[in-house]
Amino acid sequence: MYDCIFCKIINKELPSYKVYEDDLVLAFLDINPLTVGHTLVIPKEHSESLLNMDDKFNERVLKVCKKISNALKRINSSIYGGINIYSALGAGAGQEVFHTHFHVIPRFKNDGFGFKRGNKLNLEVEKFKELSMQISMNI
Repeated sequence: MYDCIFCKIINKELPSYKVYEDDLVLAFLDINPLTVGHTLVIPKEHSESLLNMDDKFNERVLKVCKKISNALKRINSSIYGGINIYSALGAGAGQEVFHTHFHVIPRFKNDGFGFKRGNKLNLEVEKFKELSMQISMNI
């Protein structure tokens, strides 16, 4: 078995503030939230990231992200500003827990959190063409 904090939460070896559970997916409040209501959505089967998650979880995980997003919007309707949903794939992208998970982060005016775009890349048309072809050929 994996020495994984999320697997321990799934197996009820560790407590969580559960907001949703079904046969494939568990969602619970992040104990280190970026904003109030920050929720994690995870498949109940261990996989390191989306890149190796069994396809049977894909649709369900996204449906649960949508359900959580709508619930957060309803309970915060007067101050709601939007939702960020993201998953970091690998340490270089900021992944800290190596069990597939999606962050559902409600956004509020002046919440102090944000994805800030850095310097924009200025790619030539030929580079876009080359890159799109490389990606397409590797799907």
